[in-house]
This record gives sequence, structure tokens and C-alpha cells, in this order.
Amino acid sequence: MDAIVAFLQRLDLHPVVDHFTVGLLIVGVLIDIVASAAPTRTWLRYMALTLMILGAIAAGASYFSGDIEADRLFKSFGDAMTPAAKGVFHWHAMLGEYMAIAFGVLALWRILIQAVGSFAGSRPVYLLAAIVACAVLLYIGSLGGKLVYTFGWGTPLLQEPSAPPTATPVTNETLPSVTVPTPVAPMPTTTSTPAIVTPPPSLPTATPTPQPTA
Repeated sequence: MDAIVAFLQRLDLHPVVDHFTVGLLIVGVLIDIVASAAPTRTWLRYMALTLMILGAIAAGASYFSGDIEADRLFKSFGDAMTPAAKGVFHWHAMLGEYMAIAFGVLALWRILIQAVGSFAGSRPVYLLAAIVACAVLLYIGSLGGKLVYTFGWGTPLLQEPSAPPTATPVTNETLPSVTVPTPVAPMPTTTSTPAIVTPPPSLPTATPTPQPTA
């Protein structure tokens, strides 16, 4: 049994079955409304009956496939789920279970309307209940879309909580090289000493020699 469940989990059947559920049930109810306006078109009523039966089966398959998918997600990524996401999932799963039962009842009711004459008078009440059920079904689908597109359920956005990063030793290769300029010794300042000008030595003056007179 576990092997069968594991095989079904790998197929990701829940979104596939959900599309059949929504399409079959809503189209079936719409055709039944059209058939009420054309009572002579009995084939429309049988078509609506067939679609309601198939839709109820698909609704049950949606619930069971969703249950399998939820078990897989909670087992693998339970710690990564936020409380807000779990709250949306609670309503999605609870309403999905209730509506699977409700559409089963509606399918049985629709069979009695078609097969037993005493139930034919309840057709308007049946249609009203079916319309309300389809509105709830669309709301359930919107909750499922929120789980996928907002919280990332079933996508790579929902990952297992990773271990806290460990400190990595920093090597010299990872550090940026910084060049520190070498200080240059200041040049000695020279003070200019005023040059002392020495006057040239004075030359001896020639003294005239007196000449003897005749």
C-alpha cells in the first residue's frame, strides 16, 4: 500500500483531477439550468445528469489526491510552512472534504429527480443548492491557487529549512590588497647665510720723490 501511495505522489495527480472536478460540475449545473428553460430537450437533462455523476466522482478523487499530496508536503517541508499558509490549507482541506460529500449527495439527488417522479418537484431547490455548491467549489480552488502562487506549495519555492551557515575561515586570498605608501623623509631645509663681502686690500699709494734742484 505504501508503494502505491508513493507512486501516486510522484504523479502529482491533485491539480490534474481538480481541473476535471471544476469543469465537469460547473458545466453540468449550467446545462441543467439551460435544460430547465427548454423542458422538451430531454437530452440536455441526461447530459447534465451524466456530468453531475462524473463531477461527483472527480470531487472524491480530488479530495483523496489532495490528502496524499498534503501528507507528502507536510512530511518533507513541514518546518518551512508558515502559520498563514497552514491556515489557508486548513480551510482548503476542510471545505474540500465537505464539498466532496456534498456533490455526492447532489449527484444522488439528481438521479432521483430523473428517475423518480415524486422528486421532480424538488428540481428548483436542487438547482439552487448546486449553484451554491459550485460557488464554494470556486472558492476552494482560489485557496488552492493561493497555496501554490503565494506560498509556493508544490514548487521549488517551498524548500526544507537549511542548516545555519557555518563560519568560513577568511584567507589572505579573499582579502582585498591595499597598498600603503611608504613615508618619504622630508628634505632638509637650508638657511641661506648672507655672504660677507671682504673689501680688497688697499694698494700702497706712490709717494713722489723730491728731485734735487740745480
